[in-house]
Amino acid sequence: MKPRSRRKFLQESIGLSTALLSTTPVIARTAASHSRVLGANDRIRVALIGCGGMGRGDLKDFLRVKNVECVALCDVDDEQSDKALKVTEEQVSQRPALVTRDFRKVLDQQDIDAVIVATPDHWHALPTVMACQAGKDVYVEKPLSVSIAEGRIMVETARKNDRVVQMGTQQRSAPHYTEAVDYVKSGKLGKIRLVRAWAYLDWKGETPKVPDSDPPASVDYDMWLGPARKRPFNRNRFHFTFRWYWDYSGGLMTDWGAHMIDIANWAMGIKAPGSAVSIGGKFGYPDDAMETPDTQQVLWAYLDFSMIWEHALGVGRGAEAREHGVAFHGNNAVLVVDRGGWEVYPETDRIDKKIREFRSSGVPRQSAGDKDYHLLHVQNFIDCMRSRKRPNSDVEIGHNSMIACHLGNIAQRLERQVKWDVDKEKMINDPEAQNYVSREYRAPWKLST
Repeated sequence: MKPRSRRKFLQESIGLSTALLSTTPVIARTAASHSRVLGANDRIRVALIGCGGMGRGDLKDFLRVKNVECVALCDVDDEQSDKALKVTEEQVSQRPALVTRDFRKVLDQQDIDAVIVATPDHWHALPTVMACQAGKDVYVEKPLSVSIAEGRIMVETARKNDRVVQMGTQQRSAPHYTEAVDYVKSGKLGKIRLVRAWAYLDWKGETPKVPDSDPPASVDYDMWLGPARKRPFNRNRFHFTFRWYWDYSGGLMTDWGAHMIDIANWAMGIKAPGSAVSIGGKFGYPDDAMETPDTQQVLWAYLDFSMIWEHALGVGRGAEAREHGVAFHGNNAVLVVDRGGWEVYPETDRIDKKIREFRSSGVPRQSAGDKDYHLLHVQNFIDCMRSRKRPNSDVEIGHNSMIACHLGNIAQRLERQVKWDVDKEKMINDPEAQNYVSREYRAPWKLST
């Protein structure tokens, strides 16, 4: 394989215009030149792309792992980069050699083994794909993508370039979730006919409307928008609250659904549903600034069971009187799991009997304990960088878990049922719904394998 110039690399991966390319130096490289065999004692050099709160949290745990160092930071907001610099200086007395607004400069660095992608959601796919093409492994935050087509390209690029890509759904590395999933798979619940997942967040209330304004001087706003459509800056559509707008994310359905639906997929051994219907809207805060529903219920059909999603903002008593969770309803018992632990409630025979009998013994609450499973998730990624095995939240696992979330939102936006071909990953005889499977990228950005 002949070395590709930086110009050729960028043309293949994002289709940048000649004018833009002429502003960057040409550096010959190949993916192989960036990929090295890592021994048990070799230092792993990582870069953080997206230095907001979640990114800094990820970075802190990466720096807790033996023989890991941060050599580069990237954010379009200099204030966020400064905060991440403080993390490295305080935690390991180290200052990364490169701090930049442009993630492409990070990917040019041959001394970087992996990148953490903790950008806003609409920026997850491009850096992940380009990092894989540059021979770097990737830890990418959830949700994996903002469209189904993006996720498929991410999977194909990771496989094509033999990259380790882990999605930040840390429950996959939590011992108590593993125990709960194993119990579901054991068959002790009996035939499972319904799976229910939910997130009710009482800490998130109304988002008051604010006028458009100039972006902060510390921000490269055009780069922040990236592939999203051009529009004036508004602080409601920036940093944390970007997730309530369709241009950048999918609301609570993808924000928390990425976690909870993933547990359902894991336990049930499924890839994606055959159809989705959704109801909901802005019922709690009808006049606020959010676009995505503050209240939503989605119903998915699988071959021999159904699954329900529920979410609500501004209230906290969801199913089982819990903020979040997943419940597996079997003929013999119901298992409920959340981040705090899991338990099994036995089913009973008919209630009109004089003596009610339980169909199983049940299991009392099993605590999650004090395991830091976000750290375990990071450690799993690092271990797989060395072994080249697929991690607990491999990119394809992440992609499959996101399909149901995206289908729920497509059904919500179209206000009708959508039907999905699981094997072909396309809508069934529905061109209108198929348009939502991918999304249009603003020039000059383009996504390809």
